[in-house]
Amino acid sequence: MAIKITEECINCGACEPECPNNAIYEGGVEWAIADGTTVKGTYTMMDGSVMNVSQRNAPVSVDVYYIVPDKCTECQGFHEEPQCASVCPVDCCIPDEMYQETVESLLSKKDRLHI
Repeated sequence: MAIKITEECINCGACEPECPNNAIYEGGVEWAIADGTTVKGTYTMMDGSVMNVSQRNAPVSVDVYYIVPDKCTECQGFHEEPQCASVCPVDCCIPDEMYQETVESLLSKKDRLHI
């Protein structure tokens, strides 16, 4: 399950540098799969669509920091727990119930992002 940042976010930015996948962005900032990863060419998203990894995409949120679910691995393969949640001073980094993923699928995603 990916992590999401709730509207309670105070925009402190503590979470952003902790993400090993560069899945966290400041509100209003466009994102790309290639940001902070080693993947090249195209990438198959969780919904089955295929995207050029350098394609800039609309922000998920404009008001608060956000996490791109297709890049979030809950820190599997890097840390024992999601680092964003461990450093968040207001506990607004929580599991995103819209993205149910197994540990195996999260590790597979990590491997695809960091070839």
